[in-house]
Amino acid sequence: MRSRRHPALLAVLLAATLAGCATTGGPPPAAGPGTPVSGSVPATTVTTPATPGGFSGTDTAWLQLTIAMDERIIQVFDLLSDRVGDPELRALVSRFETAHRDTLRRLRALHDRSGGPTTNPHEGHDMPGMATQAQLAAVRRATGRTAADLFAELTRAHLDQSVRLARAEREHGVEPATRTVAAEIERTRADQRAELDRLLPTEDAAG
Repeated sequence: MRSRRHPALLAVLLAATLAGCATTGGPPPAAGPGTPVSGSVPATTVTTPATPGGFSGTDTAWLQLTIAMDERIIQVFDLLSDRVGDPELRALVSRFETAHRDTLRRLRALHDRSGGPTTNPHEGHDMPGMATQAQLAAVRRATGRTAADLFAELTRAHLDQSVRLARAEREHGVEPATRTVAAEIERTRADQRAELDRLLPTEDAAG
């Protein structure tokens, strides 16, 4: 049954993601805007049983981690909205930010239904697919081509990790609405990655 085997793949992905917290040296930096809403969840949550509302530990872990990732990339989009010079690229940043804010509202609503923790146990931590505080500082200083390069780098990392985690939730999650949102994220963010690559090709693609 799906409910018996659901933690396997997502547990591995979450463990790899959350391991990034342990490699971050020094005290946790102050959280930026958007971090008060729940973020990622400790790896032990992955194997908790389903809640009365039908959410498994996998569902809750995915929701919290994806919320944390989206909050961080929205900070990047917000900072870059007036720092990139190319009008087409600026429009892309705006579209991505709008889409992520819409998705974030749905994720938060699902998280509220799940009864998961209301605090962020990884506040200030840096994990795979999330811009570090140092990178956010670089974004604040960037203009022109440097801003465009940072947008491409940070957004690709975010989108790729989002797709991996969403696929795992879709295949191994339990709660139907959460799995539906995961499937939408998997599809739309793969499309966003392709759109980004068309506008700002990678070196391999350009070559």
